[in-house]
Amino acid sequence: MARRFVIIGNGVAGITAAMTLRERDPLATITVIGAETPYFFSRTALMYAYMNTLERRDMEPFERKVYRERRVDLVFDRVTDLDAAARTVTTAKGAVHPYDGLLVATGSTPRALAAPGLDDALDGVVRFVSMQDLDACERLTPSTREAVVVGGGLIGIELVECLVHHGVRTTFLVREPWYWPVALAREEGAMVTAHMRSHGVDVRHEAEVASVERDDAGRVRAVRTKGGDALACQMLGVCIGVEPAVAWMRALTTPPKIDRGVAVDATLKTSLDGVWAAGDCAEVTLDTGARVLEPIWYAAKRQGALAARNMTGRPARYAPPTFFNSAKFFEVEYTTVGDLVAAPQGAASVFRKHRTKNISQRIVHHDGKVIGFNMLGSRWDHAVLARWIDEERPLAWCLAHLRDAQFDVEFGRADLGAMREEELPLAVPSRGVA
Repeated sequence: MARRFVIIGNGVAGITAAMTLRERDPLATITVIGAETPYFFSRTALMYAYMNTLERRDMEPFERKVYRERRVDLVFDRVTDLDAAARTVTTAKGAVHPYDGLLVATGSTPRALAAPGLDDALDGVVRFVSMQDLDACERLTPSTREAVVVGGGLIGIELVECLVHHGVRTTFLVREPWYWPVALAREEGAMVTAHMRSHGVDVRHEAEVASVERDDAGRVRAVRTKGGDALACQMLGVCIGVEPAVAWMRALTTPPKIDRGVAVDATLKTSLDGVWAAGDCAEVTLDTGARVLEPIWYAAKRQGALAARNMTGRPARYAPPTFFNSAKFFEVEYTTVGDLVAAPQGAASVFRKHRTKNISQRIVHHDGKVIGFNMLGSRWDHAVLARWIDEERPLAWCLAHLRDAQFDVEFGRADLGAMREEELPLAVPSRGVA
């Protein structure tokens, strides 16, 4: 009899799992249930749609016919119950889906900001995580002259860039003393702040929301900071991070074990028989004993593929590779590889800054070997940098071979001869490894 696989969530983890399941089991029935959009879209493309660079359909990585060709049944609905004894999930529309293997891949949800005057009825408050957030931003933009964005991370700066693109005067409130200290040291954070200010962004560090005011129509009209400033705005962007989308699971008939996220072992199996979890919602206990949440696209894709493999037999164990990520701060390219934000005590770094351009390189080393790279302003091959870390290359060797990791001959390399270099201590907080 053909096996029945059900996947809750049609993000990158869920759809990667569906495609992998089909490769591994040509006869299985595969059902993917998602409530955000009927089709999988690339969440990292939200800003490009908001800036009118992409059409909505262009955000979908797969042609829609692919699901039909691969016999992946997409259900646009919301799961409301899970009965592990009966091995069924039930949706808001009343449909009951039996399963032999179930994957929970519900992703993450924006963190809420608590402040007097801020509630669900207030118009003009936006996040920037979902397609519904994009809808709200596009609805509000034509009537927005001024905006305030709260939160000093990647989502916040993406929303800021979009607002600047639309000609909105934007104030960016960053609680920390420099931009994104969870990932950047002070020097890089200062460089990104200066770049935002060159685009007209009013960046305010060590600034937090004290209260929010509304106009007679129920729309946000001003934000007051704890420092006493009153900032007029018609849009308030709350971009203070995300957390696993697991709250809804606590009311299920048989919820899986939930800690910060859905608790899974190194095979991504939950506390329920026949149920796995992957992506932003999964909190993985590794074989080392460490418990990790990895709310990034690359990790969700890896976990989705591994979960599908384990759902079809011969289970493998999850061991994250050397960490890497990439992004852009307006025009400033960013590549990070390795153990920077959880560097051991005593780690040091070489920091190199271009004399005239927004280009920098930070190479972190400890006990005679390089453990991380933070590279801004030019493109780098993260696979090469990760290999050097895995090979435990010494600092001097990496400096001598740095040009070998530059990625973009076509787009222009950073002039490594025009860099000022200094040895600096490294003090950045943990990335969230328990």
